[in-house]
Amino acid sequence: MAGRNIGVAVDFSSCSKAALRWASTNLARSGDKLVLIHVNSSFQNEQGAVHLWQQSGSPLIPLAEFSDVTKTYGVSPDKETIEILTQVANQRGIEVFAKIFYGDPAKKLYEAVDLVPLSCMVIGSRGLSTLKRALMGSVSTYIVNHAACPVTVVKEH
Repeated sequence: MAGRNIGVAVDFSSCSKAALRWASTNLARSGDKLVLIHVNSSFQNEQGAVHLWQQSGSPLIPLAEFSDVTKTYGVSPDKETIEILTQVANQRGIEVFAKIFYGDPAKKLYEAVDLVPLSCMVIGSRGLSTLKRALMGSVSTYIVNHAACPVTVVKEH
């Protein structure tokens, strides 16, 4: 049986790291691919990779090439995230990739399900109150309601 493509939405916040830890501990198994989905929503009129990959996102970036993503894709993964991923890859036999999108996070995470394609997605939650979620919107709520794959929402402890 072929491994699964497990998507984890990451923005390098503490709640997305909680989702990454949960996925790597409770969901991923040997033979799976862990695909970090990062959406850069703050790009302006950047040059280069942004324009090449604006519609479909970057190609899958292997863990070994993460050090180049800052320069090529305008993303700066933090040390803790890299450590989590390296440990998962080395100890669990899981392939780790990243895919970078540009635009609205909810829309691009939804599109990633079919573009990668993903077997399931894990996403962190900031724990907004009902009022704030109604006023500001919630990426995790949108993904749960619209994605065509199982979605797990992980709250930060």
